[in-house]
Amino acid sequence: MTNGMSEEQIYALARKRAAAKRGFRIHLAVYLVVNAALVLVWAFAAGRGFPWFIFPLGGWGIGVVSHFFGAHGPERAAGETGGAAVEREAERIRREQS
Repeated sequence: MTNGMSEEQIYALARKRAAAKRGFRIHLAVYLVVNAALVLVWAFAAGRGFPWFIFPLGGWGIGVVSHFFGAHGPERAAGETGGAAVEREAERIRREQS
């Protein structure tokens, strides 16, 4: 897939992958905060009743899992952010070329 890529192309792809991973981590953090708030609203509501929070939790959870696989792929692990993440992705791309 990446055979014959120049260093410039490798770094462009590495920046794109690092940004996708950073975007996933932001998405996950927002998901956790918002859904925790929904559970708290339900827990402190009078009578509690039916646990309605499971619908946004489950529906949005499907989106978070899809975002994970889009950003990391089934074979990728979470990396760091910034320049170190770009350098790590560039090294992965170089290994894919071999």
